[in-house]
Amino acid sequence: MSSEQNPAPDTAAAGTATEPRPRKLTYAAVLAALEGAALVAGGLGALVLGFTGAPDDRQQAVTLGITLVVLALLPLFAARGLLLRRSWSRGPAVITQVMALPVAYNLIHADSLAVPAGIVLTAVAVSALVFLVNGETTRALGIKGPGRTE
Repeated sequence: MSSEQNPAPDTAAAGTATEPRPRKLTYAAVLAALEGAALVAGGLGALVLGFTGAPDDRQQAVTLGITLVVLALLPLFAARGLLLRRSWSRGPAVITQVMALPVAYNLIHADSLAVPAGIVLTAVAVSALVFLVNGETTRALGIKGPGRTE
C-alpha cells in the first residue's frame, strides 16, 4: 500500500496544527506578550533614567533596567511558543504568571499609585493562568496528563 493510504502515526499530532488555534490559547499568548512588553518598557525607562536623569544610584538604575529587559525574554519567548503551539511554551508562561503574583501582591499593599498597577497585574496573571490550564489549551498544545497515552 502507498503512504497516502496508510498515514504515518505522527500525522495525528500534526493534525492539531491545521486546526484553528483556540481563542484561550491566543488570549494567553497575548497576555504573556503584554507582560513582556511592559517589562521591556519598564527596563528601557529605567535605563534612560539611569543615563540621563539624576537617580540616587546610577549603577542601580542601569542594573534594574538590564534585569527587566532580560526578564522580559521569558514571557516574550513563551508568547511566541504559544502562538506556534509549542508544548514547551506553557511552562515558561505559567512560571511568568506565578512570578507576577507576588509582585502584584506587593504593589497592591503599597501606599502609592502602584495599587492600580497591582490590581491590573493580578487580573492579568490570574486570567492568563486560567487560559493556560484550560483543557482546550492543553489539547491544542498536545500536552497529555500523567498516565495518558491517548
